[in-house]
Amino acid sequence: MRCRRCRAPSVIELRRHNAAFCRPCFLIHCRDQVARTIEEHHMVEPGERVLVAVSGGKDSLALWDILLDLGYPADGLYLGLGIGDYSDESGRYARDYASSRGARLVEVDLPTDVGFDIPGGAAAARRVPCSACGLSKRHLFNRAAVEGGYPVVATGHNLDDEAAVLLGNVLRWSTDYLGRQTPVLPGGDGFARKIKPLIRLGERETAAYCVLTGIDYVVEECPMAVGNKHLGYKAALNAIEDASPGSKAAFYLGFLQRGLAHFAPEAAADRQSLSPCASCGSPTTGDVCAFCRLTEAATRPPQGAKPAPRRRTAPPR
Repeated sequence: MRCRRCRAPSVIELRRHNAAFCRPCFLIHCRDQVARTIEEHHMVEPGERVLVAVSGGKDSLALWDILLDLGYPADGLYLGLGIGDYSDESGRYARDYASSRGARLVEVDLPTDVGFDIPGGAAAARRVPCSACGLSKRHLFNRAAVEGGYPVVATGHNLDDEAAVLLGNVLRWSTDYLGRQTPVLPGGDGFARKIKPLIRLGERETAAYCVLTGIDYVVEECPMAVGNKHLGYKAALNAIEDASPGSKAAFYLGFLQRGLAHFAPEAAADRQSLSPCASCGSPTTGDVCAFCRLTEAATRPPQGAKPAPRRRTAPPR
């Protein structure tokens, strides 16, 4: 097939666009899709610094690369989750990319800086690992942005991610979550603005972008995600997409255009009920935020454990 833009031999076909692209034109396509999304949803104001949540995977590294190429002052934030070799490898890819671009990477290590890892924290708090992970990420990404003076946090959620989450929320009619499933969550009152500039690009496109630009990324799925319903929703949507290209985009983008406004008031009302957490000061609907409750459960000494003996020090001479 020939590239739709320049008629050169193509390297990738995108069925939902009914188009194929050569390497240079595909990279332009990806950057144009992100630029269009940022402009359409007023994600970043001129001069604002952006903190990109980087996992070492294809989506977040592609997003960081595109934002830098578009001229945004974007730094990366890597959160070490303590998930064995997977976290070690993910961190290495994030650092290697930052070094290759001469970009700044902020690092937060959950076990060292907070006192627990995701496997241990999930078990102690009796949460599924993905729940403990998502809660920790949301809290620590926001805290790093607020403390670092970044008004904007960008995440690598792509079209496949958002369509799968939407499917799950619709199947359960989780109206509170539907009201918050927007590409931009506003800032203020202790929150940085949260944006998702990749909503017009699918997983296949971000993977191709990384391959064609030479960006190395962690390929393996997180070992803690086995059995996650989100993966099942993705598989169902992929089957629909194979039979009817463009279905995922029509489903999710159609919701933004025609469905979101029906659920947004409930989310806005929830936001108005926020008050500072008594422990960390972050906005929460209760006295103590969910992350502080998770931290307390994960770092609490085992029941019946004896306190560590005090070390005796020699009297001053």
